[in-house]
Amino acid sequence: MEQASTSETLIMKYAYYPGCSLHSTAREYDHSTREVCEALGIELKEIPDWNCCGASSAHSLDHDLGVALPLRNLAIAERMGMDVIAPCAACFSRLKSADAAVKDDADLLAKMKDQAGIEYNGSIQVQSLLSAIYAMGDDAIKSRVKKPLQGLKVACYYGCLLLRPAGVSPFDDPENPVSLDRIMADLGAEPVEWPYKNECCGASLSLSKPEIVVKLTRDILSMAKKAGANCLVTACPLCQGNLDMRQPDIASKYGEKYDMPIFYFTQLMGLAFGLRNEGLGIRQLMVDPVPLLAEIGIHA
Repeated sequence: MEQASTSETLIMKYAYYPGCSLHSTAREYDHSTREVCEALGIELKEIPDWNCCGASSAHSLDHDLGVALPLRNLAIAERMGMDVIAPCAACFSRLKSADAAVKDDADLLAKMKDQAGIEYNGSIQVQSLLSAIYAMGDDAIKSRVKKPLQGLKVACYYGCLLLRPAGVSPFDDPENPVSLDRIMADLGAEPVEWPYKNECCGASLSLSKPEIVVKLTRDILSMAKKAGANCLVTACPLCQGNLDMRQPDIASKYGEKYDMPIFYFTQLMGLAFGLRNEGLGIRQLMVDPVPLLAEIGIHA
């Protein structure tokens, strides 16, 4: 991370890895990320000529390819002289895992250079967007809140990739994480206690085995509702897409209608900060969150 101090604030600069989803199906996550980071004094410089990190299948098919794809992005960021920040949990997992793999295996690092032409010294750090914002502390978030989210009862959903493997991503407890809950509380929302914070939603099985994803997302939504939540918040486009998009399928198969909005955490941060709604993509969500937000006095 590059830092530049001014008379008023400390600007943090990161090499930004949006990944494929944030430039396509999860553009609202990309847009809200950029808006919120600007409000927090985080400057994002997109990695030039970045490539797909290989999530979610490359590392299952070819180990070396699964390392080379994300490592190339890290090598570019290293030449930029900046730590990397990745909003997508799957992208973060692949980038962080590749970084750890070559730091632990000199032979693998040499192979990446000889066979793929990737020169990487491991001099930078890889952070998820959630970990970078959480590290700023409660005061940095609370001081920017203009419209507290009082009335939102939020089930904070971390998913299965953001904090695992535990040794690779140590910023929060992999079994009982609290970072997203703390941020939501800082915004004035009420994070509910529930046991499905890090259960798997099925991720990319949504395409190959949708019946599994319908079952898994139904279990997550059911547990969130039982805990008293009126919405979910996540930091992963795969999780958001599955939980948002599969609700009609759940209603068809199980006869259970949840109509539960699934927010990106940056969208809720942006609303609480009073940022322009057009830049947050609130109306692009599949389950319409406008009625719920209207109940708590927030126009979206």
